[in-house]
Amino acid sequence: MNNVKKLSDLAKTIRSKNAGTDKITFDIIFRERETYDLVKRSGALTRDSVCHILKIDPGRLTDFVEYDPAYAIKFTILRVRPSGSAGDGDIFGAQQYAPFLDVEVDISA
Repeated sequence: MNNVKKLSDLAKTIRSKNAGTDKITFDIIFRERETYDLVKRSGALTRDSVCHILKIDPGRLTDFVEYDPAYAIKFTILRVRPSGSAGDGDIFGAQQYAPFLDVEVDISA
């Protein structure tokens, strides 16, 4: 029996977008409470795991919220350079969510 599923199979929405010129925010939203609670219990998404997945220093993670009313896990990181500045490869911050698609979640948690 396979007790692991990809986060992209469990979440309704996985996205990233600008949060001002210096930050990118991420939203991982679930359809129902049971799946949201399962992912929270699994420990697949924590402050530490987000930093590990994005390969960033923990000091760049400014917010991490488990928002129960919306069945959502939300977090925000500081950009390396301001949106639209020279060398910025994603002006809208909309392509930064990809590393979360294949995150494995232990569904037996």
